[in-house]
Amino acid sequence: MPTNYQHSKFRNKNFTPIPKELDEIGKLIVDAAYAVHKNLGPGLLEKVYEVCFCHELTKRGLKSQRQVEIPIVYDNLVFEEGLRLDVLVESEVICEIKAVETVNPLWTSQLISHLKLTNKRLGYLINFNVENIGSGIKRIVN
Repeated sequence: MPTNYQHSKFRNKNFTPIPKELDEIGKLIVDAAYAVHKNLGPGLLEKVYEVCFCHELTKRGLKSQRQVEIPIVYDNLVFEEGLRLDVLVESEVICEIKAVETVNPLWTSQLISHLKLTNKRLGYLINFNVENIGSGIKRIVN
């Protein structure tokens, strides 16, 4: 299953590979995205893909949460209206779901920031509005 790799490992000389268990969760996430795309194809609303993606994750034995609110701590202040993650898998992996013709490069930076702010290591930017889902999945390791 092809995925793109872009993350801080190329900037950080002290990069530590993600644990094997986390990598296995990632494989199941990619498999779930493939299943959704195979059954629905491109052209639907993001919310539809999000619901079906979470259903596929459940079928694979993974727990997921949709539209997770994450507070931001800045300068010893807590801002409750901080982040909203599309899907959080096993409380460890952030998945940002898109259904767009053109992916904005800023979304990759946004996902990297979300990983840093939540102290998570693995994230996926998944765009379902593509002919081949392999080209719509970007894997980010922090």
